[in-house]
Amino acid sequence: MGQRTQAAVGCLTALAGLGAGCVVWSEVVAEGRIHRFETGPDWRVFYLGLPVCLGGGIVLGTLAGVLLHRLVRTRPFTARRSGPPDRG
Repeated sequence: MGQRTQAAVGCLTALAGLGAGCVVWSEVVAEGRIHRFETGPDWRVFYLGLPVCLGGGIVLGTLAGVLLHRLVRTRPFTARRSGPPDRG
């Protein structure tokens, strides 16, 4: 796999993690907490919950990309030679 492909896959996994963090924040953390009945908005949802979910999503997406790269790159059943290649 080329360096450009690796960079693109890394960016895509981080972007997928960002999307997953947005989904988790909107469905779990912010569900009904932004505007409560007869009260003002709960700003802690934005100041604490959103950055934690987005950052966690990016970190988990990046770690998943690194793990995927390690699994694809290592081939345990192939023979590796330690010497120089044969000429001729």
